[in-house]
Amino acid sequence: MRSPRLLAAALLVVAFCLVSSASAEWTGKESTWNGYTRFDFTVDSRPAYVVVPKKAAEGNPWVWRARFPGFHAEADLLLLERGFHVAHIDTNDMLGSPRAMGHWDKFYDYMTDKGLSPKVALEGVSRGGLFVYGWAARHPDRVACIYADTPVCDFKSWPGGKGSGVGSAGSWQRLLTEYGFTEEQALAYDKNPIDNLAPIAAAKIPVMHIVSLNDVVVPPTENTFILAERYRKLGGTMEIIEVEEGTEKSQGHHFTHPDPKRVADFIESHATKK
Repeated sequence: MRSPRLLAAALLVVAFCLVSSASAEWTGKESTWNGYTRFDFTVDSRPAYVVVPKKAAEGNPWVWRARFPGFHAEADLLLLERGFHVAHIDTNDMLGSPRAMGHWDKFYDYMTDKGLSPKVALEGVSRGGLFVYGWAARHPDRVACIYADTPVCDFKSWPGGKGSGVGSAGSWQRLLTEYGFTEEQALAYDKNPIDNLAPIAAAKIPVMHIVSLNDVVVPPTENTFILAERYRKLGGTMEIIEVEEGTEKSQGHHFTHPDPKRVADFIESHATKK
């Protein structure tokens, strides 16, 4: 017959497993997003939200969207069907700055205190690349994988426009103000995603990007392709989905997503590991 101490320990393990796979209790303004319940609330003075699956997958996996959280959301819908939460905090004009990272730290604490997985899948669209790579380098132990859509990997390319891309003079000035940089300091900055991959590679974080080959807003030759070469040299694994042409209106930066299932499968395979 088992001892009372062993029975108590076994009950604690069962209770922990039940709690870890149960849906969190959310508060805030409730609405509907594509058939799922969304809660809007405030974390560290910033607007934030979570979209809740109808039944949470074991371990409460979640996707954290950076900038433009509604863009190319097809994979997120697939992940919601599979029991993922989808979350976002609004740090929109901060361009991945240290101030933004401070808000992100508080948001991560809030979400994991609610019972979501301690390892999150990060998704970054366009300038969202500055956020997801900045935070992953800061906390590689908290990241299950990175998926990035036409991401900025070097702000000298966008918004700086110091290469072949069109750049954005207004966003460049905003970046200088946000980071507290002179132009010379910004050009010498060595913590852009392409420069700050070592901690991410050491943690063996899987990466996937999708890019458009005719993108002149965030040219992949100045961003994703440089990052991929450096990441692989550091021992990291990375997949790239290449789209031949983005739309003329977006200067090649936007396109119809060719394979949301491949993205959802990638995220699920890495964010649900025990």
